Amino acid sequence: MIGVEPYLGGVARLLAYIEEKRLANVRILVDDARLLLASLPDGCLGRVFVLFPDPWPKKRHHKRRLVNRETAAAFARVLRAGGELRVATDDPGYACWMLDALLREPHLEWLAASPRDWRERPADWPETRYEAKARAEGRRPYFFRFRRRAAAP
Repeated sequence: MIGVEPYLGGVARLLAYIEEKRLANVRILVDDARLLLASLPDGCLGRVFVLFPDPWPKKRHHKRRLVNRETAAAFARVLRAGGELRVATDDPGYACWMLDALLREPHLEWLAASPRDWRERPADWPETRYEAKARAEGRRPYFFRFRRRAAAP
C-alpha cells in the first residue's frame, strides 16, 4: 500500500458521502485513471471530471501528466455524443499543456465563449480542497469545459 496512504482520507470522506446519500451507482478506483479509461466501453459516460491532477512540473516528468494527447483521445472515446469533459488546474504551465492536448482532439469542442468561462468555476462544478488551497496561496485556478462532438469536423 505504499503510495496509497495520502488518498485514504479522501476515499474515507467519499465513502461517508456515498453512504450518507445512499448512492448505489458509484465505483472507486484508487489507482491510475488511465487503467480505468482503457477498460471502459465507447460512449459510456455523460460527464468526466479531472480536477487538479498532479502537474508534474519538471519537464522530464511531463510524460506522467494525466491530461495529454493520448488521454484526450481516450476521454473523447468514452464520452457519449454531447457528453462533457471538465478539467481544472492551478498550474499555468499545465493549463497551457491541457489546452494544447484537448484542442488537438477533433472529437472535443471547447465551450468557452469568453475568458470568464475558464477563469471562474461554474456553479454546478464541485469545489475541491485543492482549489481552496490554491486560492488561499494566491494561485488562480483554470476551469476548462469540452463537449464531445457527434462526429469529428
